Amino acid sequence: MFLRGCDHIVHAGDVGDPEILRELSKIASLTVVRGNTDKGHWAEALPETAMLEFGPTYIYVVHDLAALDISPKAAGVSVVVYGHSHQPLIDRRDGVIYVNPGSAGPRRFRLPIAMAELTITNQKHLSPRIIELEVNE
Repeated sequence: MFLRGCDHIVHAGDVGDPEILRELSKIASLTVVRGNTDKGHWAEALPETAMLEFGPTYIYVVHDLAALDISPKAAGVSVVVYGHSHQPLIDRRDGVIYVNPGSAGPRRFRLPIAMAELTITNQKHLSPRIIELEVNE
């Protein structure tokens, strides 16, 4: 499984089932934000945003990029992780890396089933990449 051996898992929302979070938390420490399809008592406990700190690297997580409530550059954020559109994308704007990992769950529309990986080396060098998953449907 692709996630085995990772240090931290970030889920940018639209979890669908709390059992997914239980399984992910068995693999590595987990940060998750609530997506627009996350409903019910279990989902109410999920935050809308999260800020992670890995040494000098700050990662901000929000489900819908349109709901971004900070200026990432001004806040010292290096990476913004978001979901909502489920379209895998890595973009750089104003010195900040924006990552939409896509969706690793059921295929949405004609989008690939994908995840993202962010490698941090020397506490400063950031290497994001999108990984399309091979899934038998």
